[in-house]
Amino acid sequence: MRDPYHPPRYTTVLIVALIAAFVVQSLVLFYGRFDSYDFFGLTVSGLRAGRIWQLLTFQFMHSAPWPWHVLLNCLGLFFFGRAVEETLGSRRFLILYFTSGVVGGVVQVLATVILPNHPDAAVVGASAGVCGMLAIFCSLHPMQEVTTWIYFFPVNIRARYMLWFFGGLSLFGTLVPFDHIAHGAHLGGILLGVAYVKWIHGADQFSGMPAWLSNRQRADDRQGMRRKRSIFTRKPAIAPEEIPSDEFISKEVDPILDKIAAHGMQSLTDREKKILESARAKMAKR
Repeated sequence: MRDPYHPPRYTTVLIVALIAAFVVQSLVLFYGRFDSYDFFGLTVSGLRAGRIWQLLTFQFMHSAPWPWHVLLNCLGLFFFGRAVEETLGSRRFLILYFTSGVVGGVVQVLATVILPNHPDAAVVGASAGVCGMLAIFCSLHPMQEVTTWIYFFPVNIRARYMLWFFGGLSLFGTLVPFDHIAHGAHLGGILLGVAYVKWIHGADQFSGMPAWLSNRQRADDRQGMRRKRSIFTRKPAIAPEEIPSDEFISKEVDPILDKIAAHGMQSLTDREKKILESARAKMAKR
């Protein structure tokens, strides 16, 4: 079954909230006497002092007053967040976005505590949540080409390779902090996104699941569907030949084509393959 389309609503709301929070943060930085980084940024010492809210508030803060940090995160959220919200729906998108941020914050804190020579600097930014959305998008559409920019030059790359690149860079940066970027937070967001698609959403085309296990799962799913058909009484399905061509294509063929684009030909059931054959025959008669 293909994922229904959900109009993106909360991606834009989040972007506006991030920019508004950045403006307030910059004003406080220049005109106030309040250390917002120490109180709202994520630190090991802050969590030990009982400031659990930092796991959420750090996601709304950015490096101030230069706007590049917040703008880059908003840009990533616009492209990947909108796509994820359109696929999964607004409620699930919000849950996954903030969960990615929290998991990213936890991974960064654990890296600071466990690994040597990791300074307890305040972690700020929406990057963990954005990386979670990037991971979900790339895991759902691994073969889709994505255009990225390297020194003002556009580069087209498959989504799965882009995910591998960012995942590898985040892992290396977590183990060897070569700059002032919280790579552990990025890594946590990516791991949450990949884990969701692999074990919850059911898109095993990127998970690396063994073929025998994948086929067994599909067989179990088919067996479960047979049991449901035997329990519930349904109206007999209309044969493809009895449906007018335009209605047949809009109701039956379009969802199958969307499924092929998302999961490949191997994801089709025998019935869906027969419907495609019937559609080809109908188009040939026109």
